[in-house]
Parts: sequence; structure tokens; C-alpha cells
Amino acid sequence: MRIRTGRVKAGTLAARALAGLLALVLAACGPRPQDTSGPQPGVVRFSILSTGSSQAMSQYWTPILADMAKETGLKIVPYYASNYTLLVEALRFKKTDAGWFSNESGLEAVQRGGGEVFARSVGVGGVDGYASVILTRADSPITLERLLRCDHRLTFGLGDALSTSGTLAPMTYLFAPRGIDPRACFRQVRSASHMANLFAVAHGKLDAATNNTISLKLAAESGKPEAKAVKVIWTSPLLPADPIIWRRDLDPDVKEKLRRFFLTYGQGSSPEAARQRAYLALVNVGGFRAADDSHLLPVREMEAAEAWLEAKEHGDPARIAAARTALDAIRAQREALEARTRAPAAAQ
Repeated sequence: MRIRTGRVKAGTLAARALAGLLALVLAACGPRPQDTSGPQPGVVRFSILSTGSSQAMSQYWTPILADMAKETGLKIVPYYASNYTLLVEALRFKKTDAGWFSNESGLEAVQRGGGEVFARSVGVGGVDGYASVILTRADSPITLERLLRCDHRLTFGLGDALSTSGTLAPMTYLFAPRGIDPRACFRQVRSASHMANLFAVAHGKLDAATNNTISLKLAAESGKPEAKAVKVIWTSPLLPADPIIWRRDLDPDVKEKLRRFFLTYGQGSSPEAARQRAYLALVNVGGFRAADDSHLLPVREMEAAEAWLEAKEHGDPARIAAARTALDAIRAQREALEARTRAPAAAQ
């Protein structure tokens, strides 16, 4: 059962290997032609993960970014990408200054990219967190039990290697505890965005694939017929909402302007606040709350649990003990946080 070396770790290592090449590309030309080679006074390059069409995300985010520029007095330059590794490397090499990340890519940004969590999103209606899901066609006879039979007959879709809901959560909560390596379980395994996975399942290109509750909701609300052509056969425990991250070494004055914007945007009962909430609703966000790096504790715990399961598979007592110690330490941090705040870590 080489779970992390078989799928997640291989994907993560491949992503990190790609980082060197991406770094050269970034150093040569930056994330987008309009971006320069380094930080500019009064300019914030804001990156946005694009789980579907970059054009659609640009349409949704343009008025929000315009409000950000107006409220902060800064020039906001957007950068859209569906490649999580590229988002991390852009932050690491100071081609971007802040951005909206997934939890897994956010953890990479904090650990390797010099990033720092300062806010997190909240769902429309104040809902905290979301869930990873596995989809099949609505008319498919495939059940979760059938999926886990692992007879090498079905095709399956995972998310980006640094996607929390697309890869890490299903590996941690579903496959790893059962000793399942997807490569040995399915006839074919692909990695793609949530939207691509939705379309692939709905149109019969894949038998099943990962997704998340937010992506499905957005697809349904935008009238995509594919949203009605699939059904959910597995749902993960609650996952933390997406973090907003800036470079740790960003100018303190710029940090304060960004912090104030995110924590006040869409708040209150004024017509202006209602207008702002309408923009946020298009990206399935109800607002933002203050956060710090402890927001990523659940993701760190998921990674540590996988590392422990892998160590057990290898059978090395020293490695097992070290992995268990690391897992217990992170779990203790999470439990202490929950005891102090009296709320689930996923809602921090």
C-alpha cells in the first residue's frame, strides 16, 4: 500500500519537481505578461485559484478586485491559474503578493512559499467549511462498495496533486485507511480540475471522480446540466474553508490595508454591503473572517495521518514511531485549539 508514494506523495513530489522548471519560467517572464519581475510600490499582485474556467473566474472576481483597489488605494493586478503549484511558486518568487488558495496549496505556500494565512472565506449564509465528494453518473449502478472492489475495471478521476478536496481528503479518509492505491485499484486514473471531473463523469468519460460540495453548488446554480447528471456516493468529513494568504514579508502598511478590506467586505446591512455580498455570492463566498496559520492544522493532520499509514505499510519500527509522534503532536495542537475556541478546527 504505497499510498503517498503511489498517488498523493508521487503527485506532490512531481509537483515539487515541476517547481524548479516553473521557477525558471517565472523568473523569465512572470505569471502574466503584465506582471513585472519583482514587487512594485503600491501594486498588489493577487492570485486566484481557478477550479473551472479562468474566463468565468475573471468575470466573477473583476468587480471584487475593483472594490479592493478602491478601498485600499492600491493597484490590484489579478493572476488566475488552475495549477496549484504555479500559485505557490509565484508567491515564493515574489511574482504575486497575496492570493486565494486551497488548503493543501495554502499549506505549501506557508511551508515553502513564505506565505502567511491572514483570513479565510466563509460560505454563503455563514456556513463554515465544505466537503470532498465522489461522483458517478446519476443513472450509474456504481456504489461506493462497487468502487472499492478494486477490480481494475473502472476509470477514476482525482484532482490536482495539491487539491485538498480533489486528492488529499479522499486519499486520507477513504483510500488510505483501506490500504488502497488508486493506481492498483482502477483501470485508469486521471488528474484534473473539479469542473473537468464533473464533465468527464456526466458525459461518461470517467466512471467516477472526486469533486467538492462548493464546486457542485456553483455548477448547479450556473445552470450546467452536468450538475443534474451526477450523484454523490461518498462525502468526506468537514474540511476547512479556503485561506487567504499574503507574503510574510509584505509591507506592513499593505498588509493592514488588505486585512481591513477582507474583514469588512460585505459586512453590515447597508445597500453597499448588500452589493458586495452579491458579488461574493457568485464565487460562493459569504464573507471573510480573520485567521492565522492554525487554520491549516486539519490539513497538516491529514498529511501526518497519511505519512503514518505509509510508515506502517513499510514496517520500519523507527519510521512508524516517528510518524506517530508527528501525528500525535499535530493532533494535540488541533485539540488544544478546539478546546480554547470551542469550535471545530475546520471552522477556525
